[in-house]
Amino acid sequence: MTSRAGLSDVPLIGLSTASVYPESTAHAFGYAATLGYDAVEVMVGIDALSQQMTAIKQLAEHHGVGVCAVHAPCLLITQRVWGTDPWGKLERSAEMAQEVGADVVVVHPPFRWQKEYAREFVQGIEGLEQSTGVAFAVENMYPWRASSKRSVEAYLPGRDPSQERYANATIDLSHAAVAQEDPIAMADRLGERLRHIHLTDGTGSAKDEHLVPGRGNQPVAELLQHLACGDFAGHVVVEINTRKASTPAQRSADLAESLDFAREHLGLTRVDRG
Repeated sequence: MTSRAGLSDVPLIGLSTASVYPESTAHAFGYAATLGYDAVEVMVGIDALSQQMTAIKQLAEHHGVGVCAVHAPCLLITQRVWGTDPWGKLERSAEMAQEVGADVVVVHPPFRWQKEYAREFVQGIEGLEQSTGVAFAVENMYPWRASSKRSVEAYLPGRDPSQERYANATIDLSHAAVAQEDPIAMADRLGERLRHIHLTDGTGSAKDEHLVPGRGNQPVAELLQHLACGDFAGHVVVEINTRKASTPAQRSADLAESLDFAREHLGLTRVDRG
């Protein structure tokens, strides 16, 4: 595979700390190390540990697993994490990324009611990338659907990053399922701007399911194979919902299955990155 500036020459497979909820950020690093993930994506959230740069750095060093990305606190439930100023949240996310050695900040587009933030968002993201040297990979989102016939467009300037001039983007396969979007077509529209994948699955329902890849009906395997053929060398981060796991062993099995799925369809064996 051909490498691009700032990227490895093969995709790096990471584990989102959101995948182990309701277990903690610390547990996520333990699972990643035990199962052989390449890295961790830190979801900055209501877990106080996820907000502490020094603690994250110590966890990475203790477990020998690096941090590839920081997910900014832009969910509805994290609206007050790191304050209420959305630009302040992104600046602090970049600061954490720099501190822990991550090269990507994942960010959602603004909610429609954040009109001033949304108006400046595209230009602001470009400015942050220039000033910090960190890639802000804007994530695809979805309409809020109460049923198959009623939906609300909740994001501005839009939910599809391929329609804007972002330099870096994230495709989340569960979000694509809810939006009933073709993730392979979206990847093609993005081209080399596609920096980050949230590996998961869905059934196309109105619920953001975040299933183990292969347990829904999305073209997840096909997307990974498509990316491998196209020399994608960004991050593939497992972001699944394991809340129904009754034991840590069951959660670990779901995380291991997801990692094996990624390796198989990217055509990778375990890579020793030192």
